[in-house]
Amino acid sequence: MPTPATTAGDTAWFTHDRFGMFVHWGLYALPARHEWVQSRELIDGARYQRYFEHFDPDLYDPHEWAAAARAAGMKYVVLTAKHHEGFCLWDSQATGYKAPNTPCGRDLLRPFAEAFRAAGLRVGLYYSLIDWHHPHFPIDIYHPLRDRPDAAELNQGRDIGIYAEYMRQQVRELLTGYGPIDIIWFDFSYPERAYRGLPGKGRADWQSERLLALARELQPGIIVDNRLDLPADQADIHTPEQFQPREWLRVNGQPVVWETCQTFSGSWGYHRDEASWKSPEQLIQMLVNSVACGGNLLMNAGPTARGTLDERARGALAAYAEWMRLHSRAIYGCTQSQYAAPPDCRFTQRGSRLYLHIFSWPFRHLHLEGFAGKVAYAQLLNDASEIRLLEPGRHDEWSIAATSANTLTLELPVVKPDVVVPVIELFLNP
Repeated sequence: MPTPATTAGDTAWFTHDRFGMFVHWGLYALPARHEWVQSRELIDGARYQRYFEHFDPDLYDPHEWAAAARAAGMKYVVLTAKHHEGFCLWDSQATGYKAPNTPCGRDLLRPFAEAFRAAGLRVGLYYSLIDWHHPHFPIDIYHPLRDRPDAAELNQGRDIGIYAEYMRQQVRELLTGYGPIDIIWFDFSYPERAYRGLPGKGRADWQSERLLALARELQPGIIVDNRLDLPADQADIHTPEQFQPREWLRVNGQPVVWETCQTFSGSWGYHRDEASWKSPEQLIQMLVNSVACGGNLLMNAGPTARGTLDERARGALAAYAEWMRLHSRAIYGCTQSQYAAPPDCRFTQRGSRLYLHIFSWPFRHLHLEGFAGKVAYAQLLNDASEIRLLEPGRHDEWSIAATSANTLTLELPVVKPDVVVPVIELFLNP
């Protein structure tokens, strides 16, 4: 089983808890057509200002969000304190582009952190390295003004060093004014992405070494992601996005602590008309597959501009809640198994307990190659009902007998249990 190197941040709790909630929330909830709407539609600051002037999440209740996350089995949360648009959810002293100056009129981060901690979840913050509002952020490939004929000229008056100092001031506010912060998620670097003579941005622009040192100084033990464009061993966690790894993630050939971030649908921010919402089967299988490959799942919800989780997001969280209510011990504290799972299945393991997650329910028998004599007892996890073990040589003439001498056969009920992904708990012999 792979063993990642020790990290500077405290990832012991992280690799135990396995399941977290991402929250993307900002002004982009008002246009409600993707969190990158300002860049995609080349909306300049003057036109984007209308969303700032109408931001008033009057139904915002972070206790409801926290209760839904906890019920879903999530153990930590990461909130977009500032996304690429530059809008701040907290009462930053470094800018007027913040929630207290909108019709909302208040700091939204403080009640969020308090509500999630009260619900027993650890709190993380996402901080965008990109900022399309700041006057000293140079125009680049992602900036809404990138296609203006005078973009290069506009950049002549912009000083990335001033912006880097601004970021450090804001990170200091976040890591000193809102209690213990367990994760800081910096996003993102693109040094090779030049566009029409406009260079990309990376560690030299962000002054990444100083940002990282500041975070570790202010919150010892904090977990830092891998998007500062620093050497891989400087990051605590690695963050593949919107795809499912098929094995333990390795960087430069070495296993790492990792977490895949995913969405309920095709958008991170609230998207009223987006229709590619994942089924309960897909949602559960993504969580299982992540843990079966030694990683975490950070699943995103994008609240509405009124501050609510819409019915689609609530339904997705409810799907997790129902499954995790019965199967959480096959997730928490589990990791990749040393054993290879049968087709259409995944193994997770915690000590001598091996969990067989069955993605496609077979008829009557499931064969475990190489398991003869290794399992003391087996049961369905959802109701603790026994699963009979058929060791080699114990098949009757009507059973499938074409198995090797090392094969253990599980005798399954014909009807699939009434859960999205059934799990069989195998108690291994000492």
